[in-house]
Amino acid sequence: MTVIVVLAMIFALLALRLYSVLGRRTGHEQQQRQVPTPVDNHRPAGSAPSGAQADGRTAAERVVDSSVAVPAQAGLRALITADRSFDVAQFLLGARAAYGMILEAFWKGDRETLGKYCAPDVQEAFVTAIDQREADGLVLDNRLVRIEDVRIVDVRIEGGAAFVSVHFDADLSAVTRDRDGTVVAGSLDDAIGTAETWTFSRHLASRDPNWELVETDEG
Repeated sequence: MTVIVVLAMIFALLALRLYSVLGRRTGHEQQQRQVPTPVDNHRPAGSAPSGAQADGRTAAERVVDSSVAVPAQAGLRALITADRSFDVAQFLLGARAAYGMILEAFWKGDRETLGKYCAPDVQEAFVTAIDQREADGLVLDNRLVRIEDVRIVDVRIEGGAAFVSVHFDADLSAVTRDRDGTVVAGSLDDAIGTAETWTFSRHLASRDPNWELVETDEG
């Protein structure tokens, strides 16, 4: 598994949104749901609905088009049918925040945070890597340069649970130090590209509104 750390300012801002974005469902999210909004019967004849573009799509609909891969759209429609409050833009903000929070925890060896946001097998994989790193006396000093792209590439519902796979393209600099602080690998001066897909899941009938990380894949 490749790993990324979020810049402090981005992490702080997005962390505040994690619960409301990946978790809490207020019932108002339907105002931005991923289906065309009804035409306003009160607008003047021939005028475009509020927020509509020249092709008739709203800005929110354009966001969906650009952030959801075509193979995922059928699954997305099924998810929206099962959970009318699901919002693509809000979910992706939360996925971005979770990406940073989980990986920040991994680099710091914060097992408690990993347990909060990861499924048991994913948590175990992270903790095993942390244990080995600590046993070797190594410290990670990684910096996120930028997240280039975040998009949904797969959506499915199985056994009453929703699974949403999110692809991340990002640039980062990475350094590994020994116990004395000496750099043993990597460089903070050279950014490298990384690509990975994380899958988040939650049971649709559960009262717990939070999504958890259930799988990570490179590429």
